[in-house]
Amino acid sequence: MTAFSFSQNLKAQITEETYHRAEFFLTNSIQKEIYHLEVIPNWIDGSKAFVHATYTPEGKRFFKTDTQSLETKIAFDHAALAKLLQDKTGETIDQSNLPIERVSVANGKTITFQWRNHNWNWNTENGSLESIPMSERNEMESFSPDRKWKAFSRNYNLFVKNLDSGEETQLSFDGKKDFEYASFYGWSDLIYGENGERPAHFSVTWSSDSKKIFTQIVDLRIAEKMYLLDFSKDEKFRPELVSYYRGSPGDSTVVMYIPVVFDLEKKSEKKLPELSSPHFIGINLRWSDDSKMLSGFYLPRGYKEFHLLEIDGESLEIRKIYSESSTTHINRDNVFRKLKNGQFIISSEKSGWAQLYLYDWNTGKELNPITTGEFVVNKLSHLDEENSVLYFEASGKESGRNPYFNHLYSVNLDGSNLQLLTPENAYHEIYISQDGKLAVDNYSTVNQPTQSILMDLKTGKHLQKISEADISNLLERGYKFPVPFTATAKDQKTEIHGVYFLPTTFSSKKKYPIIDYTYTGPHTSTTPKTFKSAVLGHQQPMAELGFVVVTVDGLGGFGRSKAFSDVSYRNLGDGTTDHVLAITQLASKERFIDITKVGIFGHSAGGYDAGRAMLLHPDFYKVGVASAGDHDFRMEKAWWPEMYMGYPVGDYYHEQSNITNAANLKGHLLLAHGGIDENVNPSATFKLAENLIKAGKDFDLFIWPSRNHSFGRPPGDYFTKKRWDYFIEHLMGEKPIRHYQLNLSNQ
Repeated sequence: MTAFSFSQNLKAQITEETYHRAEFFLTNSIQKEIYHLEVIPNWIDGSKAFVHATYTPEGKRFFKTDTQSLETKIAFDHAALAKLLQDKTGETIDQSNLPIERVSVANGKTITFQWRNHNWNWNTENGSLESIPMSERNEMESFSPDRKWKAFSRNYNLFVKNLDSGEETQLSFDGKKDFEYASFYGWSDLIYGENGERPAHFSVTWSSDSKKIFTQIVDLRIAEKMYLLDFSKDEKFRPELVSYYRGSPGDSTVVMYIPVVFDLEKKSEKKLPELSSPHFIGINLRWSDDSKMLSGFYLPRGYKEFHLLEIDGESLEIRKIYSESSTTHINRDNVFRKLKNGQFIISSEKSGWAQLYLYDWNTGKELNPITTGEFVVNKLSHLDEENSVLYFEASGKESGRNPYFNHLYSVNLDGSNLQLLTPENAYHEIYISQDGKLAVDNYSTVNQPTQSILMDLKTGKHLQKISEADISNLLERGYKFPVPFTATAKDQKTEIHGVYFLPTTFSSKKKYPIIDYTYTGPHTSTTPKTFKSAVLGHQQPMAELGFVVVTVDGLGGFGRSKAFSDVSYRNLGDGTTDHVLAITQLASKERFIDITKVGIFGHSAGGYDAGRAMLLHPDFYKVGVASAGDHDFRMEKAWWPEMYMGYPVGDYYHEQSNITNAANLKGHLLLAHGGIDENVNPSATFKLAENLIKAGKDFDLFIWPSRNHSFGRPPGDYFTKKRWDYFIEHLMGEKPIRHYQLNLSNQ
């Protein structure tokens, strides 16, 4: 009898007002309804002052904080500047939404900013407004530090020109098309037409004495392309062929970089073929201050090891300073800082947790751990080398708190005197002044609006409360804070974390279908941690339609121990199993959740997750929307799967492919892709569709011909409603309004 009552209460016809409620929470709308959401400072004169922009009841406003008097005031007369800009340019300027960026204050009277590729100076005393076009740097040349030489390429070879005499010198001679000196491969370089050229690029690194150049040869000779057909051009009645070089996991036919060093005085060229690297890994070497050495990180393919190298600029002899390896994968985004005293700081997961260590540069020997413990160092925020004090951000150190909460700490380089500088039980986002004296701390949780504090960096002392997020407009609409929860993971012991979102029309007497928003990573954690990330995401607009929306960080994700992360190694296909467990455990506690009506959606790697969930857990997930999904990692860009699924390619790629598991589908599945997506090629979606057809499965397919990877994002677009309607119809059992157009006027 009770269940019947719940289902009766759920029935509520979808109206335009339903869409209006959801539209209100689309990113570009909701961010204008929250006042003083955060403070991102543009520091002035070290730490004497800063300017920040935020939304207020009067619209977008710029504020200046004087850190001496601890006063925050409107930075300038917005209406006056809007009129000046309008008079100067003839354009209509809205003083409540000035389109300017990088605002600063000079001499207390001159407002400087950037707009329309110009640097602007407004003298508020005499009312003058002047602009200077930003000098557009020629990306195809590079000047030596002493400004006596210009490096450039011609016919795929490297040249230098003496700026005094005008004499040109050719430094390389074997360059040719597809074996190109001083270039690089841009990730989204597109080639148009059957015989099109890839975009030109130029890159060299000068030694400080201007006598040597480090660069690379881009070798495309055996590299294979991926292809797209662009059907969307109004002026064309045949599709345009688009191609790009993209290696897939295990491919040997990839774009390669070959490092090379030139000596201008000797006119010599020396290659480093042993450090050749696929373009999706690359190698970035820097010259030492004395111009004698190059140094940098080298990662062999497979991401199972990395080496910190020093290379003699004359002999090219290579010395390994530090190496690390793993049976799964190493972290390629290491914290690294070389000190003036011949030491260096590096992060490592060798203890099982990302920690900081101090090493000697010359010997490569560890001097001491700087941090130790079962927590994760996220960032080296500031280094006071003179006093041997390091400021870093870390999560998971404070017991009894969400292990993903970020805090700021200080510690001596010898590992002593560790201090917590941001004690509040929240996620802290830190912005430190250039001189290292002050910081702005924005701290919040998903259910605690942002507090923005000016603090003394050394002591952590709060000097001024700059602002607090004003969410009165949300509360007037009945906004319910997202609810954090925990669950037990599939290993039956680890606590995992999630958040669920409720509609503003929520009633605990009703039962609601639940939708899982997924992106299992593993190089990121998706569950919101801050107030901003919770309110400016996909979840709340979806909840407003009449759903409970949940996001879970399961085993195998980013931000906790090495063992936690390694659960997903060669096992990316099992990411949503923890979601099933978390949702089931949540439903056992909250009676308003209808566990018989569970849906899932995600984009990109989340699109794979959504498709995989429908095939791996076909009796649990009834409806899925998988957009821009990389449905078979063998068809993906190489770096990401090779790092987390393994290199070379093994059977687990086949076993965890959505394409090879297509016959498992039971529920309603919408596949969506952009027709010219060069990030995740639509071929995988087409191939999954083909296998669903072969298996006799009913599904839906949406192709947006003119879109690349970017669609269906939090600001909202055509596909946003398409996704909403799919769940309204198939999970809620209601009838969506056809041809309703979302109000995106705020964008």
